[in-house]
Amino acid sequence: MSDDTGRDTVDLDEKDVRILKAVASTGVTSPDKIHQETGIPKSTVHYRLDQLQEAGVLENDRYDMNLEKLGLSITLVSEIWATFDEGYHQTVGEKLTAIEGVNQVYFTMGETDFVVIAHVPNRQMVESLVADYEAIDEIRRTSSKFVITTLKDEPLAVNDFEYETLVNALTDAELDDDTAE
Repeated sequence: MSDDTGRDTVDLDEKDVRILKAVASTGVTSPDKIHQETGIPKSTVHYRLDQLQEAGVLENDRYDMNLEKLGLSITLVSEIWATFDEGYHQTVGEKLTAIEGVNQVYFTMGETDFVVIAHVPNRQMVESLVADYEAIDEIRRTSSKFVITTLKDEPLAVNDFEYETLVNALTDAELDDDTAE
């Protein structure tokens, strides 16, 4: 199957979605725990997890998800300007985080008040998200961009640093030859 950007996606059914939702919302990777969460028989969960890994939707033993294969292939990065008022960052931030499909919300310094990131399946959802942003009374203006190519998307920030850098930055310990191994 292809999404509306022409990328290959995987055909999912309701059980696949329930399994993926359980993995994402609870962080469980055990078929037994997924069975307990979803009520789907353990053997079916195991089979479906194997199928989702073979299809590339689940990428590793932590079950990180390939959003393109899943069908959430459009990454939308939106800059949002809001009316300044006491506590607006909290009020507007909470409203933005409550919008379905929003994955990340950052209150920023500089000209832009908020940066919002969403991964969506189609252009209709892009339009819906932008309409939801603009329906918030405190929001004055938005500017949204589509990501053309993802060059890096590392969910675990510690992977972006060398071991020695992390030890020096995050601990009081001095590195010696014994701890570097």
